[in-house]
Amino acid sequence: MEIIIIGIVAALASLLTFFSGFGLGTILTPTLILFFPVDIAIALSGIVHLLNNLFKMVLVGKHVDWRVAFRFGLPAVVGAFLGAAFLLYLPNASIVYTYHLGQKQCDITYLKMLMACLMVFFALFELVPALKKWQFDDNKLLIGGFASGFFGGLSGNQGALRSAFLLKTGLKKEAFIATGVVLACFIDITRLSVYFSRMKQIHFQENGLLLTVAVLSAFVGAYFGNKALKKVTLRFVQNAVIIMIFVLAMLLGLGVI
Repeated sequence: MEIIIIGIVAALASLLTFFSGFGLGTILTPTLILFFPVDIAIALSGIVHLLNNLFKMVLVGKHVDWRVAFRFGLPAVVGAFLGAAFLLYLPNASIVYTYHLGQKQCDITYLKMLMACLMVFFALFELVPALKKWQFDDNKLLIGGFASGFFGGLSGNQGALRSAFLLKTGLKKEAFIATGVVLACFIDITRLSVYFSRMKQIHFQENGLLLTVAVLSAFVGAYFGNKALKKVTLRFVQNAVIIMIFVLAMLLGLGVI
C-alpha cells in the first residue's frame, strides 16, 4: 500500500511543482516520514528529487541560461555547505513556540520565521507595482545565490527563495524553469554529499522497489508538466510561483513544515 501512495504523491507533486521549480521534496518528504524514520525519509526524498531534476534536464536542458546558472549556482553551493555546517551550532532554544495539529508536533522557530519573511519579501517584487519593474543584475545574483544556498543548507528549503529571486532576472518561461532545474541539481548534489555517510542505513535492497516507483512516478509527472509547458504563458508560471511561495511561507512560518 505504501508503494502505491508514495508513487501517486511523487507523480502529482512532480507535476504540480514543475512550473514553480520547488515543492517536490516539501510534499514527498512528509509522505515518506509516514513509513520511514526521518533521516531515511529525507535521504530517499533527496535521491528522488535529484534524479527527477536530472530527468527534467533532459526535457528542458537546452533552454538553460548558463550565465545566470553559474552566477547564481556557484555561490549557492558555497552557501549550502556553510548553512549545513552552521545548522550543527543552532541551539534548541531557537524554538519559539510548539503546538500540535492532531498527532503532529509543529515547532515555530526563528529560522522558519526568517525564511518565511524572506520568501514573502522577494515574492512582493512581483505584486507591488513600484517593485514589479525591477530586475536583478549580476551582483545581486551572487547575493541571491548565496542566500538561497545558505538557507537551503540550514533548513532544506531553498527552492522557493531561489524561484522568487529568479523571477526578477527577466528570464523567459522555458529559461526560468530550465535554469532553476540546473540550480536545484547543484544544491541536491551538495546536500546529498552530506547524506553519503548515512547511506548504509537506507537498505537499498529492501527499499529498492519503493525508490524505483517513486522516481519513475516523478518522471511521469515531470513529463506531463513539460507537455503542458507549451500551452501555458509566462504569466501563468509567475502566478504559480507566487501562489506556492505564499502557501509554503505560511506553512513554514507556522511550523507545519
